[in-house]
Amino acid sequence: MVSIAFFRPLVVPVLAALVLAGCAGGGGRKPAPNRPAPVVKERPRLSASELRQCFADLRAADVRFDALPDRNFPGGCSAIDSVKLLDVGVPVANLGAMQCPLARTFAQWAYYAAMPAARRFLRGELVKIETMGSYACRNINGVAGPAASQRSEHAFANAVDVSAFILADGRRVSVKAGWSGSSDERQFLRALHRSACKRFQTVLGPDYNAAHHDHLHFDMGRGPYCR
Repeated sequence: MVSIAFFRPLVVPVLAALVLAGCAGGGGRKPAPNRPAPVVKERPRLSASELRQCFADLRAADVRFDALPDRNFPGGCSAIDSVKLLDVGVPVANLGAMQCPLARTFAQWAYYAAMPAARRFLRGELVKIETMGSYACRNINGVAGPAASQRSEHAFANAVDVSAFILADGRRVSVKAGWSGSSDERQFLRALHRSACKRFQTVLGPDYNAAHHDHLHFDMGRGPYCR
């Protein structure tokens, strides 16, 4: 059993301007031709001691991960201070680079929220979490106006999109079907959404807009913002 007693929610109150970090879509997608050039601002990075502590926290919790080299990509995208999670107590599909604080908070959420909620609401053991990925070099999707020219938190390996949960008995509860599914599925997914709002800076789900009808978006960017 994974021990993650050291975790604490990472809450950094910041003004919620331009907080909307849109999701959906694959890595490397270029902005549409009629979009303005992306606005890219310098990203703060962890100090050497903060990064060492993040790695130590993950190891102390028996979370399996690989530390990744810093990478900068064309268009102002990057994966800095990042890791690849291999196992957070259950396997997680489709994860790429994640900034270490995001990975730490995601592991916390998986252990303290997803696993217990599966037992409580679905009366089953969670054996896998499916995602739509983490890093993707692109702008915010599903928004208009000035925010459409902003790089998504995905472009900095600072966001993850969760799409479904697999139970030991073979059941698959997806955000797309389960958000308006059975009573147990609705309660399960909304409990996970509420818990995420206490841990991540931005949480967006199906009630936010059509672009999020099939996943929960978590990031550690601007916020707090919970929809």
